[in-house]
Amino acid sequence: MSSPELLLQVLRTQMRAAGVTYKVLAERISMSESSVKRMFGQQDMSLSRLAQICKAAGIPMEDVLRGAADATPQSDSLTLPQEKSMLANPHLLLMAICCLGHWTLEQVLETYDLTEPECILLLAELDRLGLIELKPLNRYRLRVSNAFRWLPDGPVQQFFRAHAVDDYFSGSFNGAGETLLCLPARLSQPSALELVGRIQQLAGELARLHQGDRRLAPTERDGFTLLVGFRSWEFAAFTALRRTAPSKSTA
Repeated sequence: MSSPELLLQVLRTQMRAAGVTYKVLAERISMSESSVKRMFGQQDMSLSRLAQICKAAGIPMEDVLRGAADATPQSDSLTLPQEKSMLANPHLLLMAICCLGHWTLEQVLETYDLTEPECILLLAELDRLGLIELKPLNRYRLRVSNAFRWLPDGPVQQFFRAHAVDDYFSGSFNGAGETLLCLPARLSQPSALELVGRIQQLAGELARLHQGDRRLAPTERDGFTLLVGFRSWEFAAFTALRRTAPSKSTA
């Protein structure tokens, strides 16, 4: 699907949700209904016309543009060489995580001890690696989907395991909106697979909330990290206490 076609598809969807028909839109922009239908059917619309239609329909134009960008097919992960390059510079990994959180350049500069030229070079490198598409005025668009995951046991995941897990779990998890659960269970493989599916749904819900809250002011949001692990495991100290199987008699 081409970009104009995708853009108009998102616009039509949002118009339906707002209860704005072609007839209603035609009346609001002083055109005939047939002309409006033809305009949408030809999939050829200037930016000024798009802005006019969005205003008439009561739909924020940025919501249409963001919806089209979000609907564009994107990758769910990076390649092994891309992740290795990401770890070559700690500042690059920091900028990558900021981009995945939809931080602006201004927010990065306000928060971290980095200069604007340094940040621009980092953004350019992330563009080269395929994580973002760098745009004018140092804005960017993610080239990865909301379902993005670091490679299982890949370079970035190994880095976090070695350097971040202890720091993460050193918190008390008793703040507003925080929780920590460690729940043992004995399950069949089908039940375990079912739970993995539920965890993936939870990740999708987190992505949905993250996307929706982008409309809020930065002061109304805080950084949260969901860390979920589910595996067949027994604490090594408990395993050491297991009874050893009796040896079979050779007699």
